[in-house]
Amino acid sequence: LDILGGKSWETKKARAKKSVEELAGRLVTLYAKRQNAQGHVFPRDNDWQASFEAAFPFQETEDQIRAVEEIKADMESPRPMDRLVCGDVGYGKTEVAMRACFKAVMGGKQVAFLAPTTILAEQHFENFQERFGRFPVRIGMLSRFVPRAEQKKTLERLAAGELDIVIGTHRLLQKDVVFKNLGLLVIDEEQRFGVKDKERLKEIKASIDCLAMSATPIPRTLHMSLLKIRDMSVLRTAPQNRHPIETFLQEFSDDVVIKAIRREVERGGQVFFLHNRIDTLEATQLYLARLLPELLIRNAHGQMDPKDLEEVMHDFIHGNFHVLVSTTIVENGIDIPNVNTIIIDRADVYGISQLYQLRGRVGRSGKVAYAYLLYPEGRALSELAMKRLQVISDFTELGAGFKIAMKDLEVRGAGNLLGAEQSGDILSVGFELYLKLLDEAIAAKTDQKSDEVEEIYMELDYSGFIPDTYIQDPTDKMDVYKKIASVVTDDDLERLFQEVYDRFGPLPDEVHSLFSLAEIQIICRKLRIKSIRERSGICRVEFGRMIDFPFEKAMRLLKESKGQVRSLPDKPNVLVLETQKVGLAEKSVFLRERLSRLL
Repeated sequence: LDILGGKSWETKKARAKKSVEELAGRLVTLYAKRQNAQGHVFPRDNDWQASFEAAFPFQETEDQIRAVEEIKADMESPRPMDRLVCGDVGYGKTEVAMRACFKAVMGGKQVAFLAPTTILAEQHFENFQERFGRFPVRIGMLSRFVPRAEQKKTLERLAAGELDIVIGTHRLLQKDVVFKNLGLLVIDEEQRFGVKDKERLKEIKASIDCLAMSATPIPRTLHMSLLKIRDMSVLRTAPQNRHPIETFLQEFSDDVVIKAIRREVERGGQVFFLHNRIDTLEATQLYLARLLPELLIRNAHGQMDPKDLEEVMHDFIHGNFHVLVSTTIVENGIDIPNVNTIIIDRADVYGISQLYQLRGRVGRSGKVAYAYLLYPEGRALSELAMKRLQVISDFTELGAGFKIAMKDLEVRGAGNLLGAEQSGDILSVGFELYLKLLDEAIAAKTDQKSDEVEEIYMELDYSGFIPDTYIQDPTDKMDVYKKIASVVTDDDLERLFQEVYDRFGPLPDEVHSLFSLAEIQIICRKLRIKSIRERSGICRVEFGRMIDFPFEKAMRLLKESKGQVRSLPDKPNVLVLETQKVGLAEKSVFLRERLSRLL
């Protein structure tokens, strides 16, 4: 914390402001360049495209449909596309990208699909081969898992235009890779490429359509700030075919471990066993081998030689062994549908967001998945650790990531999107203030209006609050207060109401009152009301400017209100509402009903 009256806070704020202005300048310059560039105009969808989309074996989510429509509109315009698709793991980003790739091929162009690791590239290659199998699209792959002779052949076919789509790692960025007619570049997890790779990407991206994908959940506020200078599509809806992950919170025991692993292996699946200490990882592998001698068990950690790690992961993905004992390094983007049980040893030492992400590595197929959060036998857990584990075991539905307040994920998401150097400034001044500064800086450089909303002064003989019996944790409580205070639209308020209900259960009267006050504030904002003050049974509603005063609607309300609403002759921008005879429980309804009639 900073000392009141001291200079440290102002210094941090000034540093963050300077950093934000530089960032906004870079982003705005990039956007302006892209607006003026000329790219390829792709034709409208043909019958092949319709057939390809109809062959998708699942029901698309509304977010997927919207993202695909936005991408197609970009591709059919003369400006080169540079769109980012964000969404939690398993929310259907790959299908969205596949439809863009198919459209590019139907338009006579080649596609480069870039993945950050060999394993991910191979996985995408297999998925593409399966999805495009029935259609006349030629797909190749470039990575160090591909033999040299085959790589040479792939390069020749690319240059001759005999390959439509090539999937690969940064190998695709090397100078010997020549395309006959490249039209679309798809980048999976762009933030994970190195500086040199990014420079090469900038050269390639100058005049072709580019689609980037990120599995980092992007907070809505950051999304809104960046929309002014970057095209983004956000997938927030979980696919319909997914089951919630069944989560068990238990003491560690041989019996629990044996039953959990056997149940998964007997149904033909594989298991992640998370043990986050490298020095005892091998001992844990041997312990499991003694418990389950009939199973094949291997281990993986971040200090292994990258080639060895890649080999272990490659074998695991291809079902060559049953149980992977690993630290938390397991590739976040990797989709292994056959792994549907995760056992997290010492779950009590992880944070909420980390547990949520770890659990999200299972349950990516149509099968029911299981997560075991194990804590040491016979050890009393701290109240905080128990609460963290309880939150995760309670929130089992897909998409809970957006419901559990994860500040560290927000910072990581912003860092990934804006650049790692931004994360320090975000941490020093807080996420909300950083976004406010960014929004103002972008607005200043683009001559747009900032999203900053005017404060409305409210003083009512009616209050709402969050009792301790409803939300005990002070951090959670403060988080909900802040969210209610920052709500701007009815839709946001409805979403927040659902979030609070889902997280903490049915709302008591005091919290309902709090939401009612937020609703009144939204109405006041729409009507450009400056203040609303209640004293001794009289409520004065003051409009900011005469030009904003809804004269005709106010006259109608005065006539119909039977004396409960009146005007002041000397203050034409003020309405007076009589609230003396209105009970506390009915007051919010009374105010909402009267003010709504002015909209």
